[in-house]
Amino acid sequence: MKFAFVALGANLGEPEQTLKKSVDLIKNLNGVKKVEASGLYSTAPIDSSGPDYLNAVLRVKLDDEVLAEEFLKSLFEIENSLGRVRPAGVHNAPRTIDCDLLLFANDQRVSDFLTLPHPRMHQRAFVLLPLLELNPDIEIGELGPAINFLNSVKEQRITKLKDARQWAQS
Repeated sequence: MKFAFVALGANLGEPEQTLKKSVDLIKNLNGVKKVEASGLYSTAPIDSSGPDYLNAVLRVKLDDEVLAEEFLKSLFEIENSLGRVRPAGVHNAPRTIDCDLLLFANDQRVSDFLTLPHPRMHQRAFVLLPLLELNPDIEIGELGPAINFLNSVKEQRITKLKDARQWAQS
């Protein structure tokens, strides 16, 4: 068994319902054994516009046979099924759902399709706080302990709204 960590975010439509649906869809993917959610957070957009985001992180227990690229493709399919639109030439547009693969086992790689660990995860409070909630000792590849980056994101507005049992349980 191995673990992946997935960041979820949404700020269009009904974000909380969309995040719940994405958790349910991830739970039903081939090779997924267990999904644990962080609490639900409200965050200001970074390098974007629109309403505040709802964010969470998932720890996903997977069969050893699951490959990172296949898992990421499945996350993209979930985004598409939940109405994610990627406007051409617009970076970080408001969205109905975003499923970012942060970490996958101990994999470290850079390709046209996938970079692990996620290249900006250590720069985002909306990733670090829920990630550390799930695993306080987690490391971000060669960057080291995730907790070391909290000070650098302390100016980013983030508010915990609900515990996992209040939003992600189905």
